[in-house]
Amino acid sequence: MPFDLLIRNGIAATAAGTRPADVAVQGGKVAALLQPGEAAEARETVDARGLHVLPGAVDIHFHIRAPAFPERGTVESETRAAAAGGITTLFEMPISKPCCATPELVRMRREHFAEHAYINFGLYAAPGDLKPSSLAAMAAEGIIGFKMFTTAAPEGRRDEFEGLAFPNEADQFEVLTRVAETGLPLVVHAESADILLRSEARAEALDLARASTHEAARPALAEAIAVAKLLEMNIRAGARLHIAHVTSAATLAVLRRYRGSSDFSAETCPHYLLRTSDDVERAGVYGKVNPPIRGKADQDALWAALADGTLRHITTDHASFAYAEKRAAEGNFLTGPPGVPGSEVLVPMALDAVSRGVLTLEQAVALIAGNGADRFSLPGKGRLAAGADADLILVDMAGATVIDPARLLTHARQTAQLYAGATFKGRVVRAIVAGNTVAKAGAIVAASPLGRYARADLPTTTKGKIS
Repeated sequence: MPFDLLIRNGIAATAAGTRPADVAVQGGKVAALLQPGEAAEARETVDARGLHVLPGAVDIHFHIRAPAFPERGTVESETRAAAAGGITTLFEMPISKPCCATPELVRMRREHFAEHAYINFGLYAAPGDLKPSSLAAMAAEGIIGFKMFTTAAPEGRRDEFEGLAFPNEADQFEVLTRVAETGLPLVVHAESADILLRSEARAEALDLARASTHEAARPALAEAIAVAKLLEMNIRAGARLHIAHVTSAATLAVLRRYRGSSDFSAETCPHYLLRTSDDVERAGVYGKVNPPIRGKADQDALWAALADGTLRHITTDHASFAYAEKRAAEGNFLTGPPGVPGSEVLVPMALDAVSRGVLTLEQAVALIAGNGADRFSLPGKGRLAAGADADLILVDMAGATVIDPARLLTHARQTAQLYAGATFKGRVVRAIVAGNTVAKAGAIVAASPLGRYARADLPTTTKGKIS
């Protein structure tokens, strides 16, 4: 029988390296990597001459917030943007209104995303009331992991963070311990609540229009101390701990100091790798993220940490806000909403790093796809091999990607001023989900949503561990 899809004449990027191969797809899976020109028939053939065939990016840190806040973006708008950028699977964070902290809300969001997502999606849940029955029920709904903030809920947003924010260290240890019993990872936004409280109070006396004021309000010390405490607690708790969006050399030193002490991993994001506080100064509140983008020395330290394996993940932390929300906070870094759109930057920046010799192609694919799939127990994703899911991207390593906010697909295109005008060597030509083309040359060609719910494939020894 003919294959569903045959990608001819491309260069396949596998875990063993790159080589010319024809990629055959059947039933949403990679059926085989054939010798170039090997006899085969298919219902659809794509000529990938001059292109590399990569596994689609698995973005393990993403914020859509749907179905709340449609003015900031919808599942349709943000998954379409992700597809155009080369992301074929995203993990949605639990911040919504209300916070995704109960089995019922997990189910509601899963059904909403399933109806509207153009790419695959996994869902995080907040630990909520920490009752074993609640955690077990959320795990049974197929969540990809849990998320915790070590900071207090932002003023006026308590319902968005109910069951998610645990500023008390005793509570943090309880979360680590309880989530460990589920076998699922725990992702943590780690900043010391006490240090932030004092630092933010002092920052109010500074020039609120300066990016340096935001950094003074959320210093690197707050991140490093919170991470150190979590790692110390995790020696006893035994959770599969993952530290979100690392920003600083100070935190990297902590991660290295605790290496091997427990099961933990860490990520950083394109905005920390590509931009410094000077760039944020020029972009104003449109470049504000939490934790803050820091200086060149911290940026250099992050790249070195990717090279030595201290950091094994690059994620977008995509967070779209309405232009009106950012604009209303112009001139005030303390009140401006934190977050930038990054869905259409992740893959181009990784390809550009390859072109500059900073990363090998194999390293880049691992950092944006393979390592995330492995860490979160999705063996079918993040790799190009027979039997893997046919979530693929075709990229032109010699092409160019120019970030023109007006042409971005994210609903937050007007707020994408941090990257406006950026040029990357490398271009996503086509994005394929389960063997079906979703995006082509930056445009969506799928007639309807194609995304599937990504469930963690946990070992049987960890399933149902909570009682």
